[in-house]
Amino acid sequence: MMTDRMAALPTGVLQIYSVGPGDVGSYRCVATTLTHRRRSAEAMLTVTPAKESKPFHAPTIVAGPQNVTASLHQTIVLECMATGNPKPIISWSRLDHKSIDVFNTRVLGNGNLLISDIRLHHAGVHVCRATTPGTRNFTVAMATLTVLAPPSFTERPESLTRPRAGTARLVCQAEGIPAPKMSWLKNGRKMHSNGRIKMYSSKLVINQIIPEDDAIYQCMAENTLGSVLSQARLTVVMSEDRPSAPCNVHAETVSSSAILLAWERPLYNSDKVIAYSVHYMKAEGLNNEEYQVVLGNDTTHYIIDDLEPASNYTFYIVAYMPMGASQMSDHVTQSTLEDVPLRPPEISLTSRSPTDILVSWLPIPAKYRRGRVVLYRLSFRLSTDSAVQVLELPGTSHEHLLQGLRPDSIYLVRITAATHVGLGEASVWTSHQTPKATSMQAPRSPELHLEPLNCTTIAVRWQCDAKDPAAIQGYKLFYKEEGQQEHGPIVLAPREHLHTLSGLDPRRKYHVRLLAYSSIEEGYQADQTVSTPGCVSVRDRVVPPPPPPHHLYASANSSSCVFLHWRRPAFTAAHAVNYTIRCNPVGLQNASLVLYLQTSETHMLVQGLEPNTKYEFAVRLHVEQLSSPWSPVVYHATLPEAPAGPPVGVKVTLIEDDTALVSWKPPDGPETVITRYTILYASRKAWVAGKWQVLHREGAITMALLENLVVGDVYIVKISASNEVGEGPFSNSVELTVLPKDPSGSNQRPKRLDAADARVYSGYYHLDRKSMTGITVGVGIALTCILVCVLILICRSKARKSSACKTAQNGSRQLPHAGASPTPVNEAGKKLDRAIENQESSVPVMVPHSFIDAKGGSDLIINSYGPVIKNNSKKKWLFFQDAKRMRAEQPQRRFPPATHFYQPGTTVLVSSQDSPSSLDPATAFLGAAVDTEHSTQSEGSQDTGDSGRFSHESSAELRLSAALSSSPPSSSSLAGGEVAGNHVPGQDEGPAGRARL
Repeated sequence: MMTDRMAALPTGVLQIYSVGPGDVGSYRCVATTLTHRRRSAEAMLTVTPAKESKPFHAPTIVAGPQNVTASLHQTIVLECMATGNPKPIISWSRLDHKSIDVFNTRVLGNGNLLISDIRLHHAGVHVCRATTPGTRNFTVAMATLTVLAPPSFTERPESLTRPRAGTARLVCQAEGIPAPKMSWLKNGRKMHSNGRIKMYSSKLVINQIIPEDDAIYQCMAENTLGSVLSQARLTVVMSEDRPSAPCNVHAETVSSSAILLAWERPLYNSDKVIAYSVHYMKAEGLNNEEYQVVLGNDTTHYIIDDLEPASNYTFYIVAYMPMGASQMSDHVTQSTLEDVPLRPPEISLTSRSPTDILVSWLPIPAKYRRGRVVLYRLSFRLSTDSAVQVLELPGTSHEHLLQGLRPDSIYLVRITAATHVGLGEASVWTSHQTPKATSMQAPRSPELHLEPLNCTTIAVRWQCDAKDPAAIQGYKLFYKEEGQQEHGPIVLAPREHLHTLSGLDPRRKYHVRLLAYSSIEEGYQADQTVSTPGCVSVRDRVVPPPPPPHHLYASANSSSCVFLHWRRPAFTAAHAVNYTIRCNPVGLQNASLVLYLQTSETHMLVQGLEPNTKYEFAVRLHVEQLSSPWSPVVYHATLPEAPAGPPVGVKVTLIEDDTALVSWKPPDGPETVITRYTILYASRKAWVAGKWQVLHREGAITMALLENLVVGDVYIVKISASNEVGEGPFSNSVELTVLPKDPSGSNQRPKRLDAADARVYSGYYHLDRKSMTGITVGVGIALTCILVCVLILICRSKARKSSACKTAQNGSRQLPHAGASPTPVNEAGKKLDRAIENQESSVPVMVPHSFIDAKGGSDLIINSYGPVIKNNSKKKWLFFQDAKRMRAEQPQRRFPPATHFYQPGTTVLVSSQDSPSSLDPATAFLGAAVDTEHSTQSEGSQDTGDSGRFSHESSAELRLSAALSSSPPSSSSLAGGEVAGNHVPGQDEGPAGRARL
């Protein structure tokens, strides 16, 4: 019956293409085996005439491929049949874009795909595509081909030789579809983990090897298609002089978590024992973890205090020596005492009527029960009443109905469990509102069940009462963490009976309430509490952890947000998968500032980050209460913030006729990355027209030249800062007037306009507080320095005047008592002539008719009448004294002619004129030549305090040379003799008569 228009598929389908009147009739399917043959019922095919003109019809797949599961080397057919006008073309491809195997694949009929001798590479999603010829109109249908394969080993275990107390690892890996289940056998018997022996999916680990571990170990991999077996031998090497096992091991219960273990030393080679190893694990159950404690050889007892209450434990001890370990001691079993329950049961509250509350609770998990529960204490009260009613229920009950309550009232309920030891911790008060008395037609409360899927996910399931007459339009779900704000409502469709709460925190208690609602009112609510478990860490896990998420990608959206995207690991799991995102700045020292976020999606937008900060991100997944390791860390920085303020300190300086220099400082405030500055400037005419000239400078440059300015125009300048995020505000406008250069003022500094000189459009510019403070402090310091200098000058002036007066008085007292010392006139004349010749070269700064201190100490001028005040001193002090008054007082200073007496050893210059200022140059030179060093007893020197001092007393050090005096003075010279109008000094003869020139 097979024709070009008909195709019989192995699945029992008969396809007929281009049906015509000749195809009308009855059809039946016949199934045949080697021994039997069976026919199906007949089916009638009727053909209706088609219209003469067929309109356009888009391609439609009327029989698409179905998902197929096949074993290796089988043959399968993927059906695909389509209609349309014009007749569509059918093609096949793979969803993963891999090529179809042309050797084992062919098209059956008008579009069916036949694959023979199926191999593993044929597995995948196959796509049937029906396309209208000459167009792009098409439709597709897909089916998954699953190829089953029996298990086969990819790695077989190898035989090992290990010493006693060592560790052996046997590795065995297999593949197959479905994934094979791995198990281990010891000498043909199935093995179980017992703490010392741990079995993983592809590995067997034996710790603390003992002689009994010497055996043949077999690895078996099996799935629905078969099983394979591989074996290896473990040989245990024994030491000849190893000690015997510790003996007389016994245990005593100390408390609900502690047991005392004691033993005696080995009977053989006990002196060689260097340590003891205590091993213990739970006696009940399979795959229990074995714990080990190593002790010194100086003790034979130990208290194990980290046990669970009301649990049985098995103990044994091994002695160690340098050459190896002893055999295991005898095993002893001991139970810990009971304790009060560690946590209360989780309760659920529902109302069946306005006057009752059904309180139900789940049994406490064994590890929190810590013994047998013998009593439940149920407490309840009105939220507005402090009186608490208490009920005690037997330990076997799991629900209780509270009756006779007030309608439309909020009740608080809590429960406590007790063992033989006592009552445990009470649950928190759980609130429930009874329905209104008029709510007889309200939907009844659903039956609520909560189940933690993992440490961050809770599955909420419920069932509505089938006898409820109310028409339910949906459900409202509320949930909250204990002590936190409630989330919701989550509106759910009436056909939904499952909802997953994800993104929760591990080890937290959550309160969930659910109610149904109709078109009239809300129904009775159901309340229940549940606790999320802790996330299982890698070190606590016996089975291998799931792989972490991969291809983590981060991109910054703004200065405070980063978008994360990752891929789910390539493993099959029917349970919900949740993710935890870890986020913290790079180099963070405080671990409490690490941010953890949770989601059930494979992407998340992390918000609330700091701008321009580099962060590190990592993701881990949670499935079936297992947690994967953290994914590889991805580093990404947030974008910087746009500048919040304008550049500050904008200054414009005209440096040439048509060129100005504008400078500025970065914006104030927090550190912001600046990548570019924008300078806008325009003349007033152009500014009115809105025509600005624009300059751009990099963020590291804070000045620019404004060129081609027009002389006589007034220019307006303003600046803004920007970065990759955005542009900040412009600064206040600064005006610059371009004036031609003045030839007479070519040496003047160029005119600079800044914020102090510029007219700002937003108002007058005011100096800031820092500038005013600096100016005030500078002016104050300058005035203080001026006053100090003035006071110093005044004090020095007064001191010199008083010193001059005292010196004059002392000279007038000593002159009458001076002894006569006549000197020949001709000798004195010769000396005077030689002195006059060297006057100009010896004393270039000498004042006429006077003599000064040649030692350079002071500018005090002295003649025979005493100190002389120079004329330039009067000019220097005109600031403090009246010049007219000084000139008026000066003529009154007259000295009468004095009689001069000479004492031996004294040098005196006597002028022939009455005024001290009438000294001739020669006399002035002699006065300077005979100036002596100061005497420590000179009163004038002590008063003046300077280096220019004089003395009228005799001194052995102040002598004229023998050339100036060779004979005693005559009486005529004592009487007031004058030589050529000049006074001639006299001196005694003697070896001490000398003078220093």
